Amino acid sequence: MRPRSGPTVEHRVLAARLRMFRERAGVSLQAAAVALGAHPATVRRIERAETGLDAHQVRVLLERYAVPAEEAEPIMTGLTAANLPGWWHRWRDAMEPWQQEVIGIESSATLIRTWHPALIPELLRTPAYEAALRQALTPGSPPRHDHRHLELLEERQRRIEERGAALWALFPAAALHTRVGGPAVMAGQRAVLEEAAHRKHLTVQVMPLDFPPHPMTGVPPLHLLRVPAPEVGDRAVLETPGARVDIIDEPAVVMDYRIRLDGACAAAPHPGSPLPDGATHAGNP
Repeated sequence: MRPRSGPTVEHRVLAARLRMFRERAGVSLQAAAVALGAHPATVRRIERAETGLDAHQVRVLLERYAVPAEEAEPIMTGLTAANLPGWWHRWRDAMEPWQQEVIGIESSATLIRTWHPALIPELLRTPAYEAALRQALTPGSPPRHDHRHLELLEERQRRIEERGAALWALFPAAALHTRVGGPAVMAGQRAVLEEAAHRKHLTVQVMPLDFPPHPMTGVPPLHLLRVPAPEVGDRAVLETPGARVDIIDEPAVVMDYRIRLDGACAAAPHPGSPLPDGATHAGNP
């Protein structure tokens, strides 16, 4: 049983398939629990990827659902990989529980779309910008915790680029005028944004200060994650006021946010047009 650090996408896929097999067989949670000799909540936790996948339990459930061997074998074969901790496990001490879930999905996403209403989106931040921002927002945070957080952010950025995932960021020009860490830090951050024009899988769009309201006006930081696994589905991550984070998997709600973000991106200057203060919009949409 792997240590808990947020389920990987491989774990989520197998868990979702177990639920699909149960529903296809017309077996209730109660009946599945009876087969396991457990409480229905145990079956629900298995199906939600909230607990490790025990080989004996999975085998019992597959037999109860009368799953053919050709469908059951890939499930049993994939258990070992699904139970391995995600690469982010070593940074658990610097993560909130919700971050473990989000990074678990992000680590397999082929497309990440992100919006921030006031700051440079997290996945585009330089270490200096992020460190200065954390010092301002969480001044009592232990230095070691901050260091671990920066390590994790850099690793996330490296892995996204390494696997060629597409990152599409939208933010207002006000973020470029909000001084985080001083002129040197902001200059370094601007340089990274300008360099984005040469990165194949990165698109950056900036809403000018004098633009009219758009569909994302007033919306808190938002991230849309697309994973190439139909069992998982897209996720919307909304960082609402009060340090609360909502991870949304309801398709209709995710679609609503996608439509809003599409509208805002369509209204924003196209990548390649001038940015405020002589910088350049960057990206390959």
